[in-house]
Amino acid sequence: MFKTFANLFKVPELRARIFFTIALVAVARLLASIPTPGVDWNVIAHIKAESNSLLGWFDSFTGGALAQCSIGTLSIWPYISAQIIVQLLAAVVPTIGRLQREGDAGRKTLNFYIRLLTIGICLFQAGALAVGMLNPDTLFGYSGAYGDLVVVESPVLFVITTAVFMTGASMFIMWLADQITARGIGNGVSFLIMVNIASRLPTAISLAKLRYFGSAEAEATAQIWELLLLLAFGFAILLGTVAITQALRKIPIHNTRSIAKGAAYGGSNSTYLPLRVNYAGVMPIIFAGPILSIIGMLSKLEGANGFSATLKKIGEMVSPAMGVTSTYIILYGALILFFTFFWVATQFNAMNISEGLKREGSYIPGIRPGMPTAEYLDGVMTRVTFIGALSLLAIAIIPLMLTGARDIPFDIANFFGGTSLLIIVGVALDTLRQLEAHLVMRNYDGFLRHGRIAGRR
Repeated sequence: MFKTFANLFKVPELRARIFFTIALVAVARLLASIPTPGVDWNVIAHIKAESNSLLGWFDSFTGGALAQCSIGTLSIWPYISAQIIVQLLAAVVPTIGRLQREGDAGRKTLNFYIRLLTIGICLFQAGALAVGMLNPDTLFGYSGAYGDLVVVESPVLFVITTAVFMTGASMFIMWLADQITARGIGNGVSFLIMVNIASRLPTAISLAKLRYFGSAEAEATAQIWELLLLLAFGFAILLGTVAITQALRKIPIHNTRSIAKGAAYGGSNSTYLPLRVNYAGVMPIIFAGPILSIIGMLSKLEGANGFSATLKKIGEMVSPAMGVTSTYIILYGALILFFTFFWVATQFNAMNISEGLKREGSYIPGIRPGMPTAEYLDGVMTRVTFIGALSLLAIAIIPLMLTGARDIPFDIANFFGGTSLLIIVGVALDTLRQLEAHLVMRNYDGFLRHGRIAGRR
């Protein structure tokens, strides 16, 4: 293993790609530390302690940029949001679906529309964040005990300048991600998200040190056996996450012909169609988490009766102030299961796959081509998705259980499951697979003695 990592720097092209990626990641992380003009950093130092769970959840994906109100707060997420919106629209808008199937020309046109949509999302989100900073009690749950967060004479000018700065920083980060994809290692968008999440690891280690070993000013608040059990449990969860990320249901495919040099020859060629168990990836958790947090914010509504009182009671059921309750976990799990099947239903088109197999002269043994093949694939994918949804649910609620049952800080529990662990594992596997491909192509050994690392694709 160590010899393989040493071989990475023996290949000039690969070494240049690694250093190029590191340099661009450093630039992206620098943007997360540049303060938004007009924000008082003395107040920011006290906000995190009083922040609600919505801030903490989003802050983990921005690498601490949101809690610091930096110009890099939006990071790469508006671009991802635009991609998700376009993918969902492709299932219901024929024009977008046709562009996806038109090859490189269609993808270029679609990518242009995605970037325009990204700018619109950036302006909207940056403007909303600026308004939230002017009213920190609504966004951050800040009591105002340390003064005003925003110190400007013109709130309107602050909203405009913040929207411009944050939008510019987000578009620049998107450009950095494109450069990493083209000239660096791995997928630039995924890699930057992983780095943002991993940047919170030193904070988690620091909190764990204070919790289990104490400091000169305070004693430890938990016993060392809890740490040992937590590490063993974390290792098991890591293995399970790797397994569910790579798990496939292989559908055997027979090809009635093979094409060579433009001529068709008779015969049979067998392969398989891979169906990912965790087809939806982290999308269900990404959808479910903010929805519950937004519902929880309804608890701040005022009113003793009527419709507002009803909304307030609903918000109190999942409010961060109530902690991790059984109601919260049940609703969270239900949303994850719903969005898992929803995402698969909108993105997995069994009929298109069936038609593609038919055009290529391929078929599933024992299944007639056309509609019977599509129905068979739908049935298999439903069963596979059910297993993946349950696995995803188990991984997602682990941080909540650790926080609720043992009062472990969220910054620590976040690395033992949920979106953070899924993203880190998935991106790490994809990056290692690409590095291994470069090594094997140049006659070096891979990371594994037997077999090859399999990514998510």
